[in-house]
Amino acid sequence: MNGNAGSFFKNPVVSAETAKVLLAQFPTAPNYPQADGSVKLAAGWLIDQCQLKGMQMGRAAVHRQQALVLINEDNAKSEDVVQLALHVRQKVGEKFNVWLEPEVRFIGASGEVSAVETIS
Repeated sequence: MNGNAGSFFKNPVVSAETAKVLLAQFPTAPNYPQADGSVKLAAGWLIDQCQLKGMQMGRAAVHRQQALVLINEDNAKSEDVVQLALHVRQKVGEKFNVWLEPEVRFIGASGEVSAVETIS
């Protein structure tokens, strides 16, 4: 069994305007309207559409069946996970103009660090 932290990225919440543009281009994108008018998108679907399942950096990889999960293939270093997360975030951002944020917490030598800043 490969180690993982479950869902690595949060499902992004975007404005109604952003969702309208995205859904015009990708009408099958799972989306969940929120009470405040914003729209939640499925991060796993966004990652999957970038064809990143199975993609590996160092010893960290995107799960082959569940795109939202990053896995430790065999003694991955923290740098492997950070580089993979940065790559996934960049690819999704470039394709959809939606910037994923980690759901997991990043802990450095001196304690918790900003996960978003680390992969930006």
